[in-house]
Amino acid sequence: MPLDEQERIIIPDENGEEHLFEVLFSFDVDQTENSYIAVVPVEQKDDDEVEVYAFRYEEKEKDDDDLSLFAIESNEEWEMVEEMLNTLAEEEDKDQ
Repeated sequence: MPLDEQERIIIPDENGEEHLFEVLFSFDVDQTENSYIAVVPVEQKDDDEVEVYAFRYEEKEKDDDDLSLFAIESNEEWEMVEEMLNTLAEEEDKDQ
């Protein structure tokens, strides 16, 4: 799942089909030393209602652009990611 200059990543689904996603943001949590990424499907990017996907991620190696994505399973992690999404949405509203 390479992260390229346009901040887009390819994520395969459970059937092995690859889908292109645009990265909304990524952030690190110092207390847990975890990194998170929020993405939207490129084909939905301009829709009024988009489905946002969030994952915990780890970079595989320093020289490699590949990421390992992990599902967010705990309520605490989800709350933290939702709070970041809300903050981002509020900042975006202010900029418009």
